[in-house]
Amino acid sequence: MKHPSLSRRLLLSVFVVLVVFFGLTVTLLDYLFREVSERNLRDLLDAQMVALIAAADPDGPESVTPTAVLETRFDIPGSGLYAEIRSASGESIWRSQSTTGSDVQFGPPVADGERRFIQTEIVGKHIRLAVASRGIVWDLHGQPASFTFSIASDLRTYEKQLASFRQQMVGWFVSLAALLVATLALLLRWLLKPVRRLEREIKQVEAGERDQLGEKWPRELAAVTSNLNALLDGERNRIKRYRDTLGNLAHSLKTPLAVMRQSMGQVEAGTKATLDAEIDRMTDIIEHQMKRAATSGGVLLGQAPVDVAPIITELRVALLKVYGNKDLLFETVVAPEAQFIGDRADLTELLGNLLDNACKWARSRLRVEVRVDPAADTRSALTIVIDDDGPGIAEADRAKVLRRGGRADEATPGHGIGLPMVNETVELYGGSMTIDGSAFGGARFTLKLPGRSPLSR
Repeated sequence: MKHPSLSRRLLLSVFVVLVVFFGLTVTLLDYLFREVSERNLRDLLDAQMVALIAAADPDGPESVTPTAVLETRFDIPGSGLYAEIRSASGESIWRSQSTTGSDVQFGPPVADGERRFIQTEIVGKHIRLAVASRGIVWDLHGQPASFTFSIASDLRTYEKQLASFRQQMVGWFVSLAALLVATLALLLRWLLKPVRRLEREIKQVEAGERDQLGEKWPRELAAVTSNLNALLDGERNRIKRYRDTLGNLAHSLKTPLAVMRQSMGQVEAGTKATLDAEIDRMTDIIEHQMKRAATSGGVLLGQAPVDVAPIITELRVALLKVYGNKDLLFETVVAPEAQFIGDRADLTELLGNLLDNACKWARSRLRVEVRVDPAADTRSALTIVIDDDGPGIAEADRAKVLRRGGRADEATPGHGIGLPMVNETVELYGGSMTIDGSAFGGARFTLKLPGRSPLSR
């Protein structure tokens, strides 16, 4: 399972915040720019309106004609700047030459003294216009006369400016956001460098490449690393103390048990057999508890890795001698770089039990395969598969044989502690053992144990 990265999560969160913040900023700036542009456009139209009114000369009660020179664009057809003077009835009195060929609509007349600003389109050309109109009342020969003066401006220039501003603004903010995220990524990489170092050194401790974490940590991590080093030292001392204590216990019990066995010479045969069995049982229990305590707590952090291939080879040679009368085909497929992270004696003991069990029940063939998965977690990277062509273990008995004292074949001599001891040792290392049917027709034992492959690093 791949764990999420704090730096990636932080960068993603900052990116989302930047997108929201810059989005709101762009929206606000766009609104302000449109407001300013529209205000400037209105001011421009008002200035043209004042010039048109100043240039107008009444010809009669309902006739007004500009006599002064207006802006040259009013004289160029389709120039984008248009003007019109209408009477109170809405009849056009005068239109600039720029409206020639264009059906420019200035909207309905406005009341005296009112102003109006609208946006419309030139019919058939889809050209948007901004139209400003003003109602004017003049006293002509003692009689009031109402006129509507209108100025229209093409919005294409305005819209191009707005589009250019939006494009530049979005480009600026996108570049700024990218620069901020990149800067933050570099900053996080520098700030989290001690955390990555801590992660790397913990993995090295788990893989057996070092026995302690390094020194010179930032103040925020110094307490954590010092406590972890203390924990590692305490774990090693605890395991050593367990082994020393149990070794002394075994040595202390060895002599009384030997005396008991020698003293049974004068005991009746039936009683002697019973006492022998109980003494053997006591010996097995002592050995079992010693091995369990020696591996108690699982993998010893900082434990040097053990090459698996030499152990398999040694066990194969020894077992072929022991079972020489069976003429076994003992196949081994062992990755030469496979390493077990743990105690060599524990691995030798559990493999010895399993291989001895396989040789005991195999008819003519058994096979051992050892491989390392570089992509797997260190705690379960080593896989050991043992197949034989014996009678196998029925599915109903597979859980039973892993319990202390449980045996699939009660008629066969034994105490039923071999497989339970192996299973407990595997579990104490945080691994797992499963029993299935073998392709050879017998039993298959699959072990997952802490391991590594130096070639994959």
